[in-house]
Amino acid sequence: MSLNVIDLIKGQLGPALVSQAASQLGESESGISKAISGLLPAVVGGLAENADKPGVLDAITGAASSGLLGNLLGGSSNNSLVSTVLSAIFGDKIGGLVNAVAGYAGISNSSSNSLLNMVTGASLGSLGKYAADNNLGASGLSGLLNDQKGIVSSLLPAGLSLASLGFGNWSGSDASLETEKVKVTSYDQPKVEVNRGGNTHVNVDRNDDNGGGSIWKWLLPLLLLALAAWFLWKQCNKPAETTTAVTDSTAVVTDSSAVVAVDSTATTTATKESTTVTLPDGKTLNAYKGGIEDQVVAYLNSDEYKNANEDALKNKWFNFDNLNFEFGTTKLTAESQVQLDNLKEILAAYPDAKVKIGAYTDKKGDDAGNKALSQKRADAVKAALGSAQVTGAEGYGEEFATVAETASDKEREADRKTAIRFTK
Repeated sequence: MSLNVIDLIKGQLGPALVSQAASQLGESESGISKAISGLLPAVVGGLAENADKPGVLDAITGAASSGLLGNLLGGSSNNSLVSTVLSAIFGDKIGGLVNAVAGYAGISNSSSNSLLNMVTGASLGSLGKYAADNNLGASGLSGLLNDQKGIVSSLLPAGLSLASLGFGNWSGSDASLETEKVKVTSYDQPKVEVNRGGNTHVNVDRNDDNGGGSIWKWLLPLLLLALAAWFLWKQCNKPAETTTAVTDSTAVVTDSSAVVAVDSTATTTATKESTTVTLPDGKTLNAYKGGIEDQVVAYLNSDEYKNANEDALKNKWFNFDNLNFEFGTTKLTAESQVQLDNLKEILAAYPDAKVKIGAYTDKKGDDAGNKALSQKRADAVKAALGSAQVTGAEGYGEEFATVAETASDKEREADRKTAIRFTK
């Protein structure tokens, strides 16, 4: 199975960068995420359709040593490699693409343009690094990009299509799909001009061939036109795809107004067994066996908690197992409310208990950005609990992450979590 280039690039466009971009551009994090989800397939599609151009391939290989990935937000806008590639793959359609994505994501045109540069920089840098790490030459890189042509359009989020972005044809020249008009003769009507893509059988007036063309002169445009019509029909009639919840990556996995990607903050188990947790006041909570509610209540009832000093409490953290954020943001998802409500009930049943919130990220992305994002998420959980018994909230970023940045997203999942501990 060939590599999905979009998944490769998403690793560079994680929530930390989304948060940083939102702050720098003065936009919402959800707007930034939506814009990236539209721009990334468009950029990869443009690269795939122009994979045979030496200038494009040279830019990709040159990006491996350019340092682009180290400063995507600040270093992409005036980068000559990015500018060269954008001109090569989009030409005079850049303005239309920026416009369409800005309208879709609800952000300004200038922000959309900055994000286009950033996404292109991430694409060039990721592809260049992959090519260098895997010793891919020009032909190997071209083949890798060509493999992406069949999946690009399907990865555009709901609300965007190739046509809406101004790319009904990715071949680089609209001339090959222009409607060619030829004179035809009908048995019962005078000569008229008709579209060759119509379903009515017509007799072509061969005098227009000037005696020099073959059958392919008119058959090839007809076949291309039919192919384009089929593609647009398929796009318009394709049912909306459902995106399953995913962990924080970057992908830009698909984030759209219709489908919300989920950034998980806890490691979930393959099978969860339901249980009932009973509180001192007789109330019961529906929870998972071994989940945070089960663990916390058992701990509060134990001698270990009653005899613990502050130093001992510092090392006893309880991870949320059903607490999620919308992709690349600090907005909690609706299903997270169940566990938050359960924790509120627990705190009410143990009025002397005090807790602190801690939020953590993996090592992927910018250190400072990860720290800022984790702090915002810790604050968001504290605000959602709305209890005076929550005495603090701290974002640790990647400070305690143990899995290497180069590990798979699944492996790095263990470092991404939100947790609580008790204090005196």
